Amino acid sequence: MQHGLRKRSLISYDFFSFTVKITSDGKKNKELARYASIRGFGGDNVFAIGVYFPTMNVLSYHLCIETENNRVVRGDKPSPADLAAMACADAIILPQGCRESFYAAARRACPHVFPDYDVCFAYPGKIGQAALFQKMDVPHPLTFSFANIENFDAASLPFSYPFVFKSSWGGEGNTVFWVRSENDLHHCLERAVQWQQDGRKGFLLQEYVETGGRSLRVVVIGSDYYPYWRRVEGGGFYTNLAKGAVIDRESLPHLQEKAVVAAKDFCAKTRINLAGFDFLFALCGNNSSPLFLEINFCFRCKGLGGVDAYHRYLEKGIRSWLHQIPRNETFLIAP
Repeated sequence: MQHGLRKRSLISYDFFSFTVKITSDGKKNKELARYASIRGFGGDNVFAIGVYFPTMNVLSYHLCIETENNRVVRGDKPSPADLAAMACADAIILPQGCRESFYAAARRACPHVFPDYDVCFAYPGKIGQAALFQKMDVPHPLTFSFANIENFDAASLPFSYPFVFKSSWGGEGNTVFWVRSENDLHHCLERAVQWQQDGRKGFLLQEYVETGGRSLRVVVIGSDYYPYWRRVEGGGFYTNLAKGAVIDRESLPHLQEKAVVAAKDFCAKTRINLAGFDFLFALCGNNSSPLFLEINFCFRCKGLGGVDAYHRYLEKGIRSWLHQIPRNETFLIAP
């Protein structure tokens, strides 16, 4: 019986549960190795150390990841049936951008949850991320956060013009503005007042970094990293794909590698395993350091090559993550 993720719409997995009694008998080991090889589990070398993986209960709430145990997220909070299923799971897979209530319930029930959103909910929004970057002591644009409009004093600006004004929420550059004058700031503050009246508090003032019209996105999926530039012709302010930027995977590979190294180190310390990191490089030569700008826990997949490519990367990332989960192992003696 094949264990774990069945190959249905998307994903297959390499674990097996054997009903035969496992002994040190050479013939039995050879049969076991041949069966594993036929099913794609590492070929003849798999029993060089003789590792057997017992059955693991993988609970999936992701619509594209089918396992022996699938459920669907319904409502804002998990139902009693959800809680019971979570309590029996060895690993839980949640959809990207799941609600905090669902994630918290899964984490209470099971130590192995994908994706790892501990940091996402502990440091919410762009204000939370600014605090996280400061705590982690990583390079980032100088940023001042304001929990509400009442905390802001326009008479004592921390920057000279130009600088960046952004809300603590929102994406694709829709709530990010380049402030070049007092009049620009006035319009931004009017927006902040309206946002606050609508229940969306919090904004930031951020140092403006001249980048020549490009930013670097590094997507982490599991333990893999996928970098690509987003650049705008003519060196404009917005480098969002939704605002007309183009994808460039080839330029300045040495800077891409610097950002990937920075993202790997950050993820090793925070356990982030599904997110899009945005980096800036100041326009001051090819040896500049990557500046952490934002972390996008919900991101579009166009820069990865589309939905199908994203699903392939997600499958690979989840496979790798499941392999890393500690489990009891029975060791065989290879003939």
